Amino acid sequence: MDAILEMRGITKTFPGVKALENVNLTVRRGEIHAICGENGAGKSTLMKVLSGVYPYGSYSGDIVFEGEVRKFSGIRDSEHLGIIIIHQELALAPQLSIAENLFLGNEIAKNGVIDWYATTARARELMAKVGLKESPSTLITNIGVGKQQLVEIAKALAKDVKLLILDEPTASLNERDSQALLDLLLELKAQGITAIIISHKLNEISRVADSITILRDGSTVETLDTHAGAIDEGRIIKGMVGREMSDRYPKRTPNIGETMFEVRDWVVHHQIHPDRQVVKGVNMHVKRGEVVGIAGLMGAGRTEFAMSVFGKAYGQRISGEVTLEGQPIDVGTIPKAIDAGIAYVTEDRKHLGLILNEDIRFNIPLAALQKVAPNGVIDPHEETVLARKFRERLNIRSSGVTQLTVNLSGGNQQKVVLSKWLNTDPKVLILDEPTRGIDVGAKYEIYTIIHQLADSGRGVIVISSEMPELLGICDRIYVMNEGRFVGEFLGHEASQEKIMGAIMRREDA
Repeated sequence: MDAILEMRGITKTFPGVKALENVNLTVRRGEIHAICGENGAGKSTLMKVLSGVYPYGSYSGDIVFEGEVRKFSGIRDSEHLGIIIIHQELALAPQLSIAENLFLGNEIAKNGVIDWYATTARARELMAKVGLKESPSTLITNIGVGKQQLVEIAKALAKDVKLLILDEPTASLNERDSQALLDLLLELKAQGITAIIISHKLNEISRVADSITILRDGSTVETLDTHAGAIDEGRIIKGMVGREMSDRYPKRTPNIGETMFEVRDWVVHHQIHPDRQVVKGVNMHVKRGEVVGIAGLMGAGRTEFAMSVFGKAYGQRISGEVTLEGQPIDVGTIPKAIDAGIAYVTEDRKHLGLILNEDIRFNIPLAALQKVAPNGVIDPHEETVLARKFRERLNIRSSGVTQLTVNLSGGNQQKVVLSKWLNTDPKVLILDEPTRGIDVGAKYEIYTIIHQLADSGRGVIVISSEMPELLGICDRIYVMNEGRFVGEFLGHEASQEKIMGAIMRREDA
């Protein structure tokens, strides 16, 4: 099979950091080629070099596509040749329709006027190819993340894609949508489209990839051919982290005490459509020293539940009671929830968890500024001392506390968000998708922190779409579907089959 792409000796340097050093990559025509590595290994940087986000002249080395050396000055140059990249943060306009998004910047027009009949007809063709049954006039904001991902792929097909690059395509998807997306990739491969997929989900890579290139610290470790023999996840992990990982989840002997946190008869109505209930009479409790998971499909209401409990940050017409250590607490606003001892780590760390263009020192005190502002004015010395304490405690890998958070890997960004909320001394910590987009090595560190928090006597609630993760770290798991809790299992009794069984029983009811 001939090579559609070769990247030879790619080196890319940012101020003070060598992101890529002499990276070599060969992708065969018509294959699915996976790229694996820890956060900060250089995967996304390499793909930005390939797609022209980092233009020719800002790196050294050669890009050879379809037998010719290419010198892209921008993303339009690479798209013109059929190299299309879909970033982890989807580039869709939420208030425009599916059809409008499909041809944004690539409009079908006659004499400078958009031909809406042709646009709609072509949109229907492309949507059928990716399995979208919605009307082309449906607004992006009215479809789920899984379907938005399909719109991005249809958009790539509209540009006559030859090489499709997907950066963490299933990071925001539930299991069902992830499987549908992987099936679509295999269909596109059968049609002759080559794909590069960046993913931390090794089970997905093992399922679809023909070749796997492993990066570590900005350099190529090796490329594995999956057709030459079965490749177990342990082999991939060893290449990524440079060591054996005997266990994906840290061992722990829980010390669980009495019930410390309860939510009773919790009802939440939709933020925009108040006649719609999104949380329907939920009851839950968390014991001291316990890690409690909430499983469920995308759209089950897990995030809405968590945010509504945290200072009514989501929803309206909220009713129910929250008690902490036997006493009712007021969670009517976010400051009141924080004062009561509740913290919430958002699933969207880049937009809601951090101020990315500020440094670590700036971000960590944000949820409890009074600790570094004894007289109402921020003391830079106190700010630095606090940041250094958490940098050491959570092992935040950075050049120092003045490093911008935008330049940290995903795992280290997550540790900064955790530090921000641990600084409030919470009694109950709610973690929403705490390891989304984080590599296996950093995940292990986050799991260890979660267990340490529980062992210190706190209650920890973990929302995750990765069932193996919940099974690996939780003492008890609630199952949520369509705004209700439909199952509850002790950690050692739970299984993926039981969790899915609880969901499906509810869906069939």
